[in-house]
Amino acid sequence: MVDAELHAMKRAPRFALDSPPDGAGTARVSRAQAHHMRDVMRLDAGSSVTLIDDTGVEYAATIESYDRAGATLRIISASQARKAAPLILAQAIIKGPRMDFIVEKAAEIGATELWPIISARALVHTPGAERLARWNRLAIAAARQSFAMPPMKVGAAMDFTSMLKTAAKAGLAVICTAGAEPLEQVIAQRAGRGILIACGPEGDFSGDEINAARACGFVPAGLGPNRLRSETAALAALVIAAALGRDPAERLHRRTE
Repeated sequence: MVDAELHAMKRAPRFALDSPPDGAGTARVSRAQAHHMRDVMRLDAGSSVTLIDDTGVEYAATIESYDRAGATLRIISASQARKAAPLILAQAIIKGPRMDFIVEKAAEIGATELWPIISARALVHTPGAERLARWNRLAIAAARQSFAMPPMKVGAAMDFTSMLKTAAKAGLAVICTAGAEPLEQVIAQRAGRGILIACGPEGDFSGDEINAARACGFVPAGLGPNRLRSETAALAALVIAAALGRDPAERLHRRTE
């Protein structure tokens, strides 16, 4: 793709694709997406747009026509979006809609994975298959809305010990706890290619869990002097990590978009 095409692709309004383009280079978007194109963005036939599918592929396209079922677009070129460094949230499961809120907002912020953790002080233990399926649906919908593609993956629930063993895949493993060194300083001193952040339940992680995490190489990190609700702490930590935790090349790439 030439520089002019890349520049136009970055400036064009972005929309999510429900399915990949066909072999003839034609793509369809849903009725809701077409409504946003035509009635909200005021885009006519011939307008340039960027389309993003669930795998992270971006397409430069033009609108060909609108109809009652949606819109038809012509694909001009395609490119694979830059792969983001892992940003994993290991979240102790909390009650009801507050956990749904964490899943949705974590996907919007750009977390690549969410691990639901069964911790000692959690008020909720193993979630059922229906709840895990709901979390994955929420993650996909939030990613589409915010264009954080590919969507965040929500893993199967695991106990705290299993999380410690699995965390070896992360470049930097952090456990949030009151009174520790500020998270931004931890990231600035130790950030590499990937961050895992463990956030506790309503009653925080137990002392035994924090000690076990430290023994496995986790770095304790604080989020300021105030006592935060579980969902507030998780999202505050993700925002800090998303802003500071990428390598310099990736931060430069995002600033130039």
